[in-house]
Amino acid sequence: MSRPAALGGRVGMVETPAPPSPVWDVARAALPAALLLPGARDHFEGALLQWLYLVLLAFGLALFLVPVVRAVALRLDVVDRPAARKVHEVATPLLGGAAVYAAFAVTVLFNFSFSRELKGVALGATIVVILGLLDDVLDLPAGLKLAGQVAAAATAIAYGVVLSAIPSWVPGAAWLNLALTLLWFLTVTNAIQFLDGMDGLASGLGAIAAGFFSIAALQTGQPYLMFLSAALVGACLGFLPYNFRHGGARIFLGDAGATFIGFTLAGLAVKGVWSRDDPLVALLTPVLILAVPLFDIAFVGVARVVTGKVHSLREWLAYTGRDHIHHRFQSLGLGKAQAVLLIFFVATTLGLSALLLKDVTAREAGVVLIQAACVLAIIAVLEGFARWKRGSR
Repeated sequence: MSRPAALGGRVGMVETPAPPSPVWDVARAALPAALLLPGARDHFEGALLQWLYLVLLAFGLALFLVPVVRAVALRLDVVDRPAARKVHEVATPLLGGAAVYAAFAVTVLFNFSFSRELKGVALGATIVVILGLLDDVLDLPAGLKLAGQVAAAATAIAYGVVLSAIPSWVPGAAWLNLALTLLWFLTVTNAIQFLDGMDGLASGLGAIAAGFFSIAALQTGQPYLMFLSAALVGACLGFLPYNFRHGGARIFLGDAGATFIGFTLAGLAVKGVWSRDDPLVALLTPVLILAVPLFDIAFVGVARVVTGKVHSLREWLAYTGRDHIHHRFQSLGLGKAQAVLLIFFVATTLGLSALLLKDVTAREAGVVLIQAACVLAIIAVLEGFARWKRGSR
């Protein structure tokens, strides 16, 4: 059964869920409740078991909170209705990102003492989430959203979350690093948001990237950062059963969730020390882990400018179209789930390449980078063919 969506916008139909199972409700509540009991974490000794504890806690919290948030979104009629540029066919509740953020925040608050840098990332992420929730409800102008993201990035920077990509001997290195950090936060945040156009894609990529950040942090002796990324892994995985499912998504991340995942991943990349000896490895490790969203935003941005679809930054921020990597794959004849899974496999391949960079020789690093470039070149060829195929119809 379904019910008509109320209030303004295109009229859609919101699927009415089946009556909840009391047993399932109890099970959803039992997992996070058990893990939050005093002393529960003490049973998970060692870095890997503590990582597992945090993943399970964030997963359980998200699994419990998403239906609650969905009910609120339906009551407030905060839904995303079908449109020509969208792939879903049924009006679907938004605000799923609020549950992902809450699961992450509770996991972090109950298990960490905040460092100065972590406070900056947390405060910046909170600004992004609040801004995203307002956008989900009110549909904010693109310029205002960008200004809010700049404020969030500036907050993180003020707390010392700054890249050190430019050596100190370069004139103006401090200012250049600040500018690069701001650009990095804005790019990664929006890259993940732009990929939130197909069920499971943004949250799945968030879980994959955070997972690889965990492993890379373990390789480089950063257990604290590994645990922090574990909270994001679990929160994203807990959201997936409601979003990446047969029969269509029951709830969407919304801008709040997609930008939160992107901003947090950007913060993890900046906070991490991926190599103390080789600045190239330190730079390329997070870039390869996030290669899929970074490639997509660069490829689409260049294509839109070259084809004359956008002529200014304002137009680029406001433009929405079916020209992202998942749309291209769908144009090739892949189903939605197939397109998403293919992107997951590509992201996993490039993430594995990032892990191989540690302790490799310059020649071996070159081979890894050539391999990653070949993978991205294959994607570029497929996207180009998909664009030609759509244009020839």
